[in-house]
Formats: sequence, C-alpha cells, structure tokens
Amino acid sequence: MLSVYAFPEAFSPAECDAIVTLAREEELSDAGLVKNRSDHNLRRADLAWLDERAGGDWIMERIMRLVAEANRTHFDFALTEFGESPQVARYGAEREGHFTWHSDIGEGALASRRKLTMVVQLSDPAEYKGGALELQPDANIRESDRAKGSAVLFPSFVLHRVTPVTSGERFSLSTWVHGPAFR
Repeated sequence: MLSVYAFPEAFSPAECDAIVTLAREEELSDAGLVKNRSDHNLRRADLAWLDERAGGDWIMERIMRLVAEANRTHFDFALTEFGESPQVARYGAEREGHFTWHSDIGEGALASRRKLTMVVQLSDPAEYKGGALELQPDANIRESDRAKGSAVLFPSFVLHRVTPVTSGERFSLSTWVHGPAFR
C-alpha cells in the first residue's frame, strides 16, 4: 500500500506502558477538534499532550528518527517541523470512544500544514474490543495493525477513523509532521 508505511515494532510493549503512565500522570482532557471545537458525535476520547508532561523527550526523539527513515525511503515529502505536541488518546468503552471518518488536514495555521500523520498502538489488543484504526487511502478500507507498539505513518489527507470501543480501553499516540502545502 503505497500511501501507508507500517512500523511493526516502533515501540516495545514496556515503552508503550511507560507512555501511557506518562499520559496518566495528570488528568486527561476531553478531546476536541481543530480550532477548539467539540462534537461528541464525531469524536469521543480523552487526551494528554506529551509536551505538557516532563520526561517524554525520548518519545519525540524516536518518532523523529522513524519519520525521517520512512520519509526518506517511502514518501519524499517536503517536511519542515513537528509543530504540534504528540497526543495520547484514550478511547474508553464507558462512552463508546471513537473518532468518525476524517482527514488530519484542517483549518488553522498548523493543521493546514500537516503532511504526515503517525499513529502508534499503545494498548494490547486483548485489552479492548472495537477501537479499530481504519484507513481509506483509496477505494478500499484497511485496518491498521493492532499489535502493541506497532505504528502506521500516512499522508495527513488520507481518510481514517477509530471505530467505537465496546469493551475496555484503547490508548494510541498520534503526532503530525508539517511542511509547505501540497500542490
């Protein structure tokens, strides 16, 4: 699949647990949309922004190395910065956590310049039901790997969603890489 790059073992299971622990050090906030809008019909999740947590520098260093490798060998996009903090999302069954079909390019100074999106699976798939990350890079819908520590990198214009979590909770780490507008 040309428009999606998979990392089977981007983070170890122990590193995934450390990221979730770091995210939970403070209360998670209700997930919104671009420009501080909120619509629980579109997105129902809790968030932690890792730049607001001490001790997470190693996470961004790993992400930058992985993205550089994949961009060099696979995408060859003009990238300039990681302008937004990595985000840990918790999708819980108690409120059917989900995120409907969307792309990550949106309004706003940063969201309009998103070029690549990376999503890391932090939870063991046995710990929840539902919560599939589905991508639609073309006419077909593909489910992302659910293995703990796996990651997927894709152009931010690709449609994707997280199906409702029906049991347990799913944690993921998302980040975006920015650059000049596509043309």
